[in-house]
Amino acid sequence: MVTLTQKEKEALLILFKDFTNYYNANSISKVLGISRIGAMKMLKKFLNENLLIAQKIGKSTIYKLKLDDDYVKKLIAFLLADEANNFKRWKDEFKGLFKKDRVVMLYGSTIKNYAKANDIDIMIVIKKGEYKDVSKIIEERQRFIPKKIHSIELVANELLNNLKQKQKSIIDIVKNAVILYGQDKYVDIMKNVTSF
Repeated sequence: MVTLTQKEKEALLILFKDFTNYYNANSISKVLGISRIGAMKMLKKFLNENLLIAQKIGKSTIYKLKLDDDYVKKLIAFLLADEANNFKRWKDEFKGLFKKDRVVMLYGSTIKNYAKANDIDIMIVIKKGEYKDVSKIIEERQRFIPKKIHSIELVANELLNNLKQKQKSIIDIVKNAVILYGQDKYVDIMKNVTSF
């Protein structure tokens, strides 16, 4: 089992969430606020632990997560669940939406500062035919939450197609969202758009 520092956890989540960018040691060091040498050591550790795949482009080596590996998928799902624990209030508020094969994502200004947020943004990946059920739950929650809930409901294929077509608004949500529920399902969806 891999033991990870806080910065290593952050690095893995960046590599997962920011799937449209290619990271090398230099670029990830800037995002993490660490030295280039520190980033190189971290990426080398990840390669040795079989968490990443690398590809040489010119003089630079870029890295992506090895999401076809079950261990890596479970590790990323765990890191997403761990991140969601910082948003326990929202997990409790929206637990009525938590059903098998769903993904519930919180995004937008609520993540940064609820007091200054104008609304609460969530995106829910559902099965076809669940729109009424989800709308009912959101209406019920709206009675108890003073700020407007803005929700987007998509089936998994719609999310995947939006990501493959590089829909900027959906990509921005994915890059910044906290996955409140359905981390395993979410990683399964995202593995289809995160390779070289």
